[in-house]
Amino acid sequence: MTRKQIGHFEPFVRNVKHTSRIELSQSGLKKNINFIRKKLSEGTRLSCVVKANAYGHGIPQIVTMLGKVGVDHISVASAYEAEEVLEFRKEGTDIMIMGILYDNDIEWAIAHDIEFYVFNYERLKLVLEKAKKLNRRAKVHIEVETGTNRTGMTEDFFKKALTFLKRNNEYITFQGLCTHLGGAESLSSTFRTEQQKERYKKYLAECKKRKYMPVTRHIACSASALVMPETHYDMVRVGVATYGFWPSPDVYYQHLQSVNKMKDTPMSRIITWKSDIMDIKHVPKGDFIGYGTAFQATHDMDIAVIPVGYCNGYPRGQSNRGYVLINGRKARITGLINMNLFMVDIGDIPNVHSGDEVVLLGKQKNNTINVSSFTNYTQLLNNEMLSRLPTAIPRKIVR
Repeated sequence: MTRKQIGHFEPFVRNVKHTSRIELSQSGLKKNINFIRKKLSEGTRLSCVVKANAYGHGIPQIVTMLGKVGVDHISVASAYEAEEVLEFRKEGTDIMIMGILYDNDIEWAIAHDIEFYVFNYERLKLVLEKAKKLNRRAKVHIEVETGTNRTGMTEDFFKKALTFLKRNNEYITFQGLCTHLGGAESLSSTFRTEQQKERYKKYLAECKKRKYMPVTRHIACSASALVMPETHYDMVRVGVATYGFWPSPDVYYQHLQSVNKMKDTPMSRIITWKSDIMDIKHVPKGDFIGYGTAFQATHDMDIAVIPVGYCNGYPRGQSNRGYVLINGRKARITGLINMNLFMVDIGDIPNVHSGDEVVLLGKQKNNTINVSSFTNYTQLLNNEMLSRLPTAIPRKIVR
């Protein structure tokens, strides 16, 4: 019987090139982690969030890179992601599931010593059942509702949960008390964030009253970790900042005020996305380029064809607007982004040849294509743009 017949598929080993590739800078990641650590209060643990395939950067690569810079706590959104982190984490690194954990996977999580959120009181009974079956302790983080209204126990259910945890502490460790701040990146949401912080303190007060405290208190995301030291508690969960992105302009401006500078670049984008020129064509004046009539040559033009399209995560909203880098110079996209290719104007760039490197995102010589150049035209968030990059694109760690 073959692996396919029994429902098991081994990864297919490729001997040929993909149409694009991603490079990830280890030195850039180290710079970001060092900066984040300097922002944290003494004794605060750093958990790096690698959900959504590490914000599109790649879980295997990022987890490996984080191990090299001493990060020993990883947060994910699902058991599916946690299983991938297990394979690549450095020994001694803890894993925490912040989102979905199906009933059938609870036993797996406990068996692998994986921490996980519980935001529904009834779920605790099943956790206890599985822990007793394995004769192992489940590491549970109780998520509480403070105003985001996604997941989290309300006050009445939390009180019942505390009683349950205390009664069954032989099998369930009260690993954490957590919530998520719904607007920490925006100064306009300060009133809401302050309200959430106060509500969280009330849950902590209930723990103190019951004399049953969590091992770890944590509420901070990237934004609050960088500019709200009062939210640091025992641990922070840092996502987008890990990868060198400011959560928002507001957070960046607050940082500048704190260091008394007009400009500062303490973090680096660690991702570079590259492809190669597939072909070069001469287009006579008056001819159309690509599908439809989206672009008509107003003069004789030379264009380069790039073998990347919206099936590769390149936004179609970049049609007739975006740029790539060739020989360190910007080449404008002409016509519509196709499923698997697009064209750029190379008329002002000398010495361009088929096979030349093209930078879709990142730096080449003295020019840079930022993620913001995509988000400005397509209304995508930085996180959304990056997390859509297909896992099939090869990712390589570079110095």
